[in-house]
Amino acid sequence: MPAPSNLAAAQVIGVIPARLASTRLPRKILREIAGKPMLAWVYQAASSAGVFDRLIVATDAQEVAELCHANGWECRMTSSELASGTDRVHAVAQQLSRDESRDQSNDIFVNIQGDEPLLRAEHFRALLLPFHRADVDVSTLRTRCPAEDIGNPNVVKVVVDHNGKALYFSRATIPFDRDGNAGGSIPYWKHLGLYAYRKHILDRFPGLPSSGLEAVERLEQLRLLENGIAIHVAAVEHDTIGVDTEADLETAARLLRQRERQPIAP
Repeated sequence: MPAPSNLAAAQVIGVIPARLASTRLPRKILREIAGKPMLAWVYQAASSAGVFDRLIVATDAQEVAELCHANGWECRMTSSELASGTDRVHAVAQQLSRDESRDQSNDIFVNIQGDEPLLRAEHFRALLLPFHRADVDVSTLRTRCPAEDIGNPNVVKVVVDHNGKALYFSRATIPFDRDGNAGGSIPYWKHLGLYAYRKHILDRFPGLPSSGLEAVERLEQLRLLENGIAIHVAAVEHDTIGVDTEADLETAARLLRQRERQPIAP
């Protein structure tokens, strides 16, 4: 699927924040999974989607930059002091603004999690599809939440309105079936942490007032909601795995090997 047609004068730019100093699983983006570094799986999925004008790895580590140069991937160095992936994407956007003379006000920047090796081309296509509408400034993704994860605080849930806009994200079980008689009639949605922003929203993000909801849930997207910025949440079929532990690494490797043996159309 090509980039949205109403963005003919703009660019769609994917940025993969690739911080090496992860705490729970050190150096995880360079760890090998099914024969490739984790970062290579993420880059491969993004590049196969056919929706990006540019795909950039944003890192604070020379070792990651060397991997990018060896593979011919565009790479930008960013400060190790940046607090979040969104801040790293914003830093890349600022670099591009300084480097280029064209009007970038309608560009879309996509924050691609560098520790999600099970991403598929379909995730990126679904993420960008809402931008056919002029009233969409931010999008993210949801998928049906596995039953075993509905009560898991490590799995973020989202509830949306009838137009697909986020009402709230939480680590808690939302919606809560108070009387226990919903009988599966209300779906539970798991949030997948890919984001796409129009540049004017990305430019605003670092300066937005800090959010109490963001602080208590440890979910940066709540800063946008608490400041009145709508988030469109597109539904996708396939789940992903964020790799944070050795067990996650093993699970991702097993699933990727299965995918390689039995290719699934993206």
